[in-house]
Amino acid sequence: MFNQINIVPRWIIFTLDLTICFVSLAIAYLIKRNFDLSTLDYLEFSRNVLITTVISTLVFIVVKTFSGIIRYTSAQDSFRILYAVIVSNGTFFLINMGFVAFGNHALIPNSVLVINGLTSFVMLITYRVLVKYFFMYIKNLRLDTVRVMIYGAGEAGVATKRTFDHDPNVNKMIIAFVDDDQRKMGKTIDGIKILDARNLIDLIVKHQLDEIIFASYTIPSERKEQIVDVCLENGIKVLNIPPPNVWTDGKIQTTQIKNLNIEDLLNRKPIHIDIEGIGAQLQNKRILITGAAGSIGSEIVRQLAKFDVGLIILCDQSESALHELYLEMTETTKNKNFHAFIGDVRDERRMEHLFSTLKPHYVYHAGAYKHVPLMEDNACEAIKTNVLGTKTIADKAVKYGVQKFVMISTDKAVNPTNVMGASKRIAEIYVQSLNNSLHNNNHIFSNGLSYINELDVKPITKFITTRFGNVLGSNGSVIPRFKQQIEKGGPITVTHPEITRYFMTIPEACRLVLEAGCMGSGGEIFVFDMGKSVKIIDLAKKMILLAGLVPNQDIQIEYSGLRPGEKLFEELLNDNENTMPTHHEKIMIGKVREYAFDDVQKQIYNLIEHAQRCDDLQVVTNMKALVKEFKSKNSVFESLDIKN
Repeated sequence: MFNQINIVPRWIIFTLDLTICFVSLAIAYLIKRNFDLSTLDYLEFSRNVLITTVISTLVFIVVKTFSGIIRYTSAQDSFRILYAVIVSNGTFFLINMGFVAFGNHALIPNSVLVINGLTSFVMLITYRVLVKYFFMYIKNLRLDTVRVMIYGAGEAGVATKRTFDHDPNVNKMIIAFVDDDQRKMGKTIDGIKILDARNLIDLIVKHQLDEIIFASYTIPSERKEQIVDVCLENGIKVLNIPPPNVWTDGKIQTTQIKNLNIEDLLNRKPIHIDIEGIGAQLQNKRILITGAAGSIGSEIVRQLAKFDVGLIILCDQSESALHELYLEMTETTKNKNFHAFIGDVRDERRMEHLFSTLKPHYVYHAGAYKHVPLMEDNACEAIKTNVLGTKTIADKAVKYGVQKFVMISTDKAVNPTNVMGASKRIAEIYVQSLNNSLHNNNHIFSNGLSYINELDVKPITKFITTRFGNVLGSNGSVIPRFKQQIEKGGPITVTHPEITRYFMTIPEACRLVLEAGCMGSGGEIFVFDMGKSVKIIDLAKKMILLAGLVPNQDIQIEYSGLRPGEKLFEELLNDNENTMPTHHEKIMIGKVREYAFDDVQKQIYNLIEHAQRCDDLQVVTNMKALVKEFKSKNSVFESLDIKN
């Protein structure tokens, strides 16, 4: 019933405040007269009531003490009232001083003014606080109240608690704060006690908890995952507050407090990179990003925008996605020079126009096809984009004197079992052998590249390859797919109960790409530390639990079988490869087999020629001849391995 009460009109609050000022003055006089009414001068009292009313009316109107909603009284309202009381009583004191200065009696004893100031402030605050806690009490009496604990007793935790206090439509009752900081134990915030997070399991049972909200940004990822596991095992819903940069006017909105994402648990320790070193290398440089509208390419663009670069060239063939990225960058970054260039990396003439016109100093080649089942059914297209596209950009980079060419590869290039992975391995082989030949023999282009004259070649380009696994949230990846299936009510489809994958966040991967690109001297294949592999079935179950549902009860999990070309386990190195450390703990140099450029070039020309004819079978045959470790799985091309 009380929740249906509308906001009280301002004039009522204003009238109540003036009434309290009258009552406060009366109390002050009574205290001054020792509660002896016979000594009270009613004429003086009436006159001073009138003067106080006039002064208070003017001050309250100017300060707007009546503008706040009483049930949401905050410290800011208290300061506003204190200011109004000081100004009104101070004004009366100045009037008294004026009367005394001209030889008259003071209108009101100063002792009465002091008592009046104290009592009026206490009464104005008290009635507001009583109203506030009355509505909080009524709200917590609701039968469907959700019992909540807030993890984190810092500023973010307090802001979260007050967000719920100020929203009458939210039926959450804050039971306690929990925190790891032992100095806070036993203390209270807004009457809510701070408890020890080490006793979380006992607290869940004792307080019959329904939800826990993470309101701290400093919890170690291992600790956070441990807490989440405890909560999920006990049927406790886990929520997260947004980062401070998306708060509205320094406040959290209840709609921003959402279920914890699986990405929050898979995040690892922050990646630190050499910002100054990267910035110095990239300063005033023109930088080309192919596949700029994709998941990796667009994040590289965002990372580069933080540096003082000369021009960022966004190259992609997807018009709509490129347009969205261009709008985002122009809106979110100031004084940055961006150029959106629509073009296909396979189109030699279009790429020639790009390089001859814009003359990039650095190239980040992220343009590629990546979906394993699709490439298994379209092998020729995989070669055209992943091999021919890479070759085209690499050749132009050499011709136009690009300083560094950084290729984005994948762990699926290691011991490939599918066309996509093998095509990326061939692209790796091409750029690495090109780099080695380029810096050992300046006349590598006398054979076969008719559109490049030897005199045009500028052998300065350093080719660097970065190899990493799956990135969280990329287009078409498993996590967005699972989210869609959960939203639809299931089922979630997992290919195999034992399948595992490495995961890395997109920003994390792109920061390492920038670091590796700047540290590379040419010819390296950098391998990123992907952490521990994750079992996909465990990932699916945890995502269902985080959504507040029960696996195989609310959301069914079904096994669809391995897709064409799919592995159970991904690898970052093959059996004959090993790594060397670098100065960055997350980046290693893979020691891979090297190939003679002349042989690679001939085989790739032959491969591309068959791809242009759309001869999938011959294309895969040639791929297997070039990449000896390419063994197809769950694919029609397995017959080629048997034949060999």
